[in-house]
Amino acid sequence: MAVLAHSAMADIAGRLGTIALPMHENLREPEHGLVMVRGRIGGDGAPFNLGEATVSRAAVRLTTGEIGFGYVLGRDQQKAQMIALCDAMVQSTELSGEIETKVIAPLRAAMIADRSRKAAETAATRVDFYTMVRGEG
Repeated sequence: MAVLAHSAMADIAGRLGTIALPMHENLREPEHGLVMVRGRIGGDGAPFNLGEATVSRAAVRLTTGEIGFGYVLGRDQQKAQMIALCDAMVQSTELSGEIETKVIAPLRAAMIADRSRKAAETAATRVDFYTMVRGEG
């Protein structure tokens, strides 16, 4: 689910276009709303309400009975529905292998390659500072 949430909608749609999508119905039409974002000072302090974030969600059911849910930050209802469809397909014994190899694995590989590229670019700008200690004292 994290791979799909961090991927662009166009990339997910392109990958889903390579496979035959099963018949499905919307249990929850794609919609957007607000969620409260909570934070902690230092990661372990007392929790506080940081603010609200927009979230889109959807739920679908395949004709074989599998139910999938999709949540994504922002107002991208189509992406939430595609994620829900992928979630339902992953639960299907007939479709899970195909969705993993043709959709999720390529998106995961692209995400890892992008993170590695960004890490290499950041590492190239690293500056090491050395402190010299005087022998007096």
